[in-house]
Amino acid sequence: MSIWTRITDALAALASGESLSAVLDRLRTPPERSVAFTIAVIALGAKMAKADGQVTRDEVAAFREIFAIPPGEEANAARVFNLARQDVAGFDAYARKIKGMFRDDDRILLDLMEGLFHISVADGSYHPNEDAFLTEVARIFGIGDRCFRALRARFVSDAPRDPYDVLGVEHDAPISEVRSAWKQAVRDCHPDRMVARGVPEEAVRLAERRLVDINRAWEEISAKQAA
Repeated sequence: MSIWTRITDALAALASGESLSAVLDRLRTPPERSVAFTIAVIALGAKMAKADGQVTRDEVAAFREIFAIPPGEEANAARVFNLARQDVAGFDAYARKIKGMFRDDDRILLDLMEGLFHISVADGSYHPNEDAFLTEVARIFGIGDRCFRALRARFVSDAPRDPYDVLGVEHDAPISEVRSAWKQAVRDCHPDRMVARGVPEEAVRLAERRLVDINRAWEEISAKQAA
């Protein structure tokens, strides 16, 4: 059964007048958390689309890059998007539900943030309202300033980039600690580990970009300390 069939089933279970956020309350355990992850990215993406006032074709295309929407399933993806956009609940309510759902594994919240950043810059710009939106979502998710800066630097071309932020280590950390952080970050990017966290296989490709950044950060720091 495809993830989109499972999403269709989840939406069909909504009672009359029930909000999309009710679906997230029911999808708390694997394997259905992968359904929840997909719905969460689309729902928060819909809320974020309101931040800069418009939904562009590039942003829609960005959804397609993260989630392989097969022919005939576009209507289901659009339904999730529209339900979230029309829901009176604010994006912070969605973010808190998602935080509660994935409380046992903060790494999946980072995966979700990557998806949102990918969508936010798909139209070639990074709107201040999108930055405020993502900053607040990161705060609700419990993502620290250093990690958020590293995420923003990966996706926003003119954002300051610090390799120590990427690996989550202090500037005066010994090389052994930096190496350990680098190796752990590489392990966390492994596709099998990501799928086990409940991330759809389509979203795993975002980790390829993360891995490039992780390896580059290690090369920069190790070269600097060796000089």
